[in-house]
Amino acid sequence: MEYLMLTILIIIVVLIIILLFKGINEANIIEKIGKIETNVVKELSDFKSNLTRDLNEDFSKQNEKLETRLRLINDSVNERLDQNFEKTNKTFTSVLERLSKIDEAQKKIDTLSKDIVSLQSVLTDKKTRGIFGEVNLRHIMENVFGTNDKIYKMQHQLSNGTIVDCALFAPEPLGLVGIDSKFPLENYRNMIDKNNSLELRNNYEKHFKLDMKKHIDAISSKYIINGETSDQAILFLPAEAIFAELNAYHSDIIEYAYKKRVWITSPTTLISTLTTIQVIIKNIERDKYAKVIHRELKLLDEEFKRYKDRWDKLSRSIETVGKDVKEIHTTTEKITKRFNSINEVEMENLTYEEDK
Repeated sequence: MEYLMLTILIIIVVLIIILLFKGINEANIIEKIGKIETNVVKELSDFKSNLTRDLNEDFSKQNEKLETRLRLINDSVNERLDQNFEKTNKTFTSVLERLSKIDEAQKKIDTLSKDIVSLQSVLTDKKTRGIFGEVNLRHIMENVFGTNDKIYKMQHQLSNGTIVDCALFAPEPLGLVGIDSKFPLENYRNMIDKNNSLELRNNYEKHFKLDMKKHIDAISSKYIINGETSDQAILFLPAEAIFAELNAYHSDIIEYAYKKRVWITSPTTLISTLTTIQVIIKNIERDKYAKVIHRELKLLDEEFKRYKDRWDKLSRSIETVGKDVKEIHTTTEKITKRFNSINEVEMENLTYEEDK
């Protein structure tokens, strides 16, 4: 706007100078200037009105575009909010489900904790521990061999009057193997208890070793009988922790058991040992059936030889009969031809031939 005004003023000044040079009087100059000013004012008014109109139109268009853009943005935002709300709702529902599962798991853990406490209270009794070990041993035997009295027997009485927890009837040369369950828990628990002093724990360790040697001696003297059982027996510890403790820190007990021909096992190692024996038993059974099959095949071979001899005889007989049949057929053909020739010859020719 200022630039336009400056241009108009420059034009007016130029016109005044031109008029002065042409000798125009002052009245004419004023009149001319008035006209120019009127035209300028009019043009300015028209320019202003046009500019206002254009600005209003541009503003209206920009306002419409802005409203359209805002409406699109609002729709997109609403759509995104709906999607996010749906995802948030699903996530919240999933969180609630997981929380409910966590609550159930917590309840199970509480129940399990109570069961463990009750189990610990049960295992404090020596007799109950013995029953627990026997039950655990029975489950292992049933899982490996099933219910089979030919392979093992629980609470089997030996000739010396002692009753072994389990008698395993392994194949020769192993023979009958006694498996007895022992559970030296009290001294072991006190031995590993960090709340006890080092001196007290060492004292419990000595008693724990004495308990193990006592069990090993008992199994070696009761369940290894010359001529009846194998020369070795198995001591079953129903606790993996005690077995690991022995193998990790008490190798002297393991060596003592080896000298007494007593093998110390845990649930895991006992299953491995029994599985190996099971494979041996299956191989022996397979060899036994293989011998039977071999014997039957030998008998079948003899029968087949007889069959072959008889078939050869029959084949020769068939060949002889075939040869006889062929000869008979030849003779029959000759006789037939002879009869045909006789039928074709006339009686006089026949007589003539007879006379000759």
